Amino acid sequence: MKQLQVCNKRDLLEIVENIDTQKTSKMLLFIALGTVFLDAYDLTILGTSTDQIKKEFHLSPTMLSVVMTVMPFGALFGAILGGRFADKIGRKKIFSVSLLLLIITALGAAFSPNVILLILCRFVMGFAIGMDSPVVFTYIAEISNKSDKGRNVNYWQVVWYISMVASALCVIMFFLLGTGDHLWRFAVGFGAVIALVLYILRLKYLDESPIWIVNHRPLNEAAQFVEQHYHLKVNLIEDDTTTPVKKQSDQALQALLSKRYFPRLALATAIATLQGMQYYAIGLYIPLIATYIIGDGKLESLLGTAIVNIAGIVGAYFGAKFTLRFGARKLTMIGFGLVLLAMLCIGLMYKSLPMIFNTLFVAVFLFGHAGGPGTQGKTIGAMSFPTSLRGRATGVVESVSRLGSISGTFVFPVVLAAAGLSNTMLILAAVPFVGFLVTFLIKWEPVGKNVENEA
Repeated sequence: MKQLQVCNKRDLLEIVENIDTQKTSKMLLFIALGTVFLDAYDLTILGTSTDQIKKEFHLSPTMLSVVMTVMPFGALFGAILGGRFADKIGRKKIFSVSLLLLIITALGAAFSPNVILLILCRFVMGFAIGMDSPVVFTYIAEISNKSDKGRNVNYWQVVWYISMVASALCVIMFFLLGTGDHLWRFAVGFGAVIALVLYILRLKYLDESPIWIVNHRPLNEAAQFVEQHYHLKVNLIEDDTTTPVKKQSDQALQALLSKRYFPRLALATAIATLQGMQYYAIGLYIPLIATYIIGDGKLESLLGTAIVNIAGIVGAYFGAKFTLRFGARKLTMIGFGLVLLAMLCIGLMYKSLPMIFNTLFVAVFLFGHAGGPGTQGKTIGAMSFPTSLRGRATGVVESVSRLGSISGTFVFPVVLAAAGLSNTMLILAAVPFVGFLVTFLIKWEPVGKNVENEA
């Protein structure tokens, strides 16, 4: 067994940051990304059944927006607490609490007898997802070595779009099984099954983040954990167990606002917020948009949604694959540019173009979003800060970004009902335009940087 000499915690962090990727359990990455799959499923599954929700509860366009928006609204509060407590008590405990909440609330939403209980369940569900999301990206960053960190974090977007396709196929399955007016209830309730499977896997396989352990435990305990986790032999030259464990500073927010970290925080927050606004305004409502492009047939719109979201999987894969080569910032600008182009084309030419071209532009939107800002805002947030600030920083990014998802989710049905698809696309095209400008002006690239040992 290979022996490594360690004098202090910085030596342990060097081991974790540079260790062979094969030493990291792929099961841990699978479980973390499985949470992304679940979050995507729960957040977007009602978008496949807005027609049924409106009919059953007699909802106006504004009330439909409320039902759809309450979940990202709950996620706003969850994200504020999730990042903070993940730094204090560890990533693993946050994971477990959020999954239990998701199991309970998915079942509660599925059996809701009225819209008030549905809204309440979706709010708590959003709170759990908001609490979980910043921790997931932090955890993936912390179990990955320096060279694979950007790629592994970016895989979340691939999984997100796999979930989108799976969600549409799941709804098609329930549709073909003859669930009728209860289709949306079966689809929402199935999220509890996914959450239960992940919860069992986490109980059996999930370890705490190695970097969190190193920063929050005495040197000898941290060294023992690294030995067991990576199957190494650590030779302690100096044992500093008498040194008190460094606590999370109450000055963390002040540090994030410093000259070094504020531009990074601003860039990550801006990208995450604007991508959330554009995705939840367009991507979330693709089944609804499909009725404009394809027609009112339920099965046709669901199949169209499943097929077009494949472009998101491809875009996310390329985004993850080429992050190391091109950098997160450059891919973000390219992605915002493609989204802007797609939205302008639909807005200006939707009524005069054949169905296939409109569908292609929706695919371009998803490809650009997934490979660019959809991925990189969270990636920049997870990779730009040392462990002592990462949980707090990703919590800030995640919580502020929820304002984008809230506004996008609420605005689209209302504007669509008032202005039509073409004008809605032209109005919302301002979002990727601003995103491109912000990313161009703030010149920070986290890929390849070792932020743990910054001078």
